[in-house]
Amino acid sequence: MNTATAYRIIPLELGPMENFVYLVVDNATSRAAVVDPAWDIPAVMQQAQQLEITISDILLTHSHHDHINGIDELLQHTDAQLHLLKPEAQFWGQHLDLPTLHHGGDVIQLGKTPIKILYTPGHTPGSACYHLGNDLITGDTMFVYGCGRCDLRGGDPNQMFETLNKLRVEIPRNTVIRPGHNYSVTPTSTLDDEIAGNPFLHFEDRDKFIEYRMVVHDKTRQYPMAPMQPD
Repeated sequence: MNTATAYRIIPLELGPMENFVYLVVDNATSRAAVVDPAWDIPAVMQQAQQLEITISDILLTHSHHDHINGIDELLQHTDAQLHLLKPEAQFWGQHLDLPTLHHGGDVIQLGKTPIKILYTPGHTPGSACYHLGNDLITGDTMFVYGCGRCDLRGGDPNQMFETLNKLRVEIPRNTVIRPGHNYSVTPTSTLDDEIAGNPFLHFEDRDKFIEYRMVVHDKTRQYPMAPMQPD
């Protein structure tokens, strides 16, 4: 099956923090994964019922409350398996006995759709991105024209610097970026757009990146975030 038709990604914008909760649907089997279930699980279940799909998996990008507060409710309605990186489970202190704890580079098989888990620390110690086909679900690692905060519990701007530079050079430039929040002038972009317009991808000096992320950015940029303009 062509990767363009192997799966669908349905974004649901839910909650007071403009979270994107994603339904990833394998078209061959009608199996679905919910990415970061939070805020309005009835809306997620209603969408699944309308699409006649079965939620079999839960994928976590990280364990901050605004991305996980619907897990228990979702598990009351489904037998879904919960997937997250082992370093994030250790940081969170929950679900350490799961057989579905992963390491970066592992692949989850959703029906006939392979989903690769990338280890992308910085926002939290075990933050993950999910790479499937031409899509990258980034959680709070990379926003459209932005990146996640590093001043919350578990944040580390040194790790964020390393992570963003790694994504910049290792992910194909036509990859569609699907962030964890609708914080920008557009809900998605491509990595090529991000390389051109995301200021966090324009630092080669680690110390300058850290100063910008921790001090300068929040004082100088407004929401919704727009692409930076060339000098």
